[in-house]
Amino acid sequence: MKDSQVRETIVSPTPQRIRLRAIMEVLSNIGLLLVAVGLVAPFFAIDNFMLATIFKWVFAAGAVIFTGARIVGAIGKDGPFRARRMRRMEVWAGIAFCVASCFWFYNSSRLGVNVLTFRMLHETIIFTLAGAMIQIVASWILSSALRKQQKMSHTPEENEA
Repeated sequence: MKDSQVRETIVSPTPQRIRLRAIMEVLSNIGLLLVAVGLVAPFFAIDNFMLATIFKWVFAAGAVIFTGARIVGAIGKDGPFRARRMRRMEVWAGIAFCVASCFWFYNSSRLGVNVLTFRMLHETIIFTLAGAMIQIVASWILSSALRKQQKMSHTPEENEA
C-alpha cells in the first residue's frame, strides 16, 4: 500500500481548543519578546549592573511565560501527528530558554562581580541561541505540516463523496 493511500485519522480540535491554542500563541509571543528584551537590553548599558539585574528577571519571566504557553499549547491529540510533534518540539525551545535563565542567575551569583561581563552571559547566550534555532525550525516544519494537512483535507475526492 502506498503512503498516499494510508491516511491518518485526524481528530478535529474543538472550538474551545482552538481558542486556547490562539491564546497560548499570543502568550508565547509575549514571552519571546520578554526573552529578547531581557537579553539585549543590558548590552546598551553594560556598566549599569542594576539594569542588568532587572533584565535578568525580565528574561527569566519571559522564559517561564514562553515555556508555560508552549506546554499548554502542546497538550492534546488533535491535529496531524507531525504538527503535534512540532508543538512538543517548541516546548524544548522554552526549556532551553529556562536553562539559559538559570545559567544567568548561577553565573551572576558565582562570579559575584557588580559588572556585567561576557563570562557571566556566555552560557545564557548559547542556550538562548539554541532555543531560538529550535523555535525557528519547529515553526517552519509546523507551518508546512499544517499547510499539507489543509491541502489534503480539501482534495477533490472528498468533495465528490
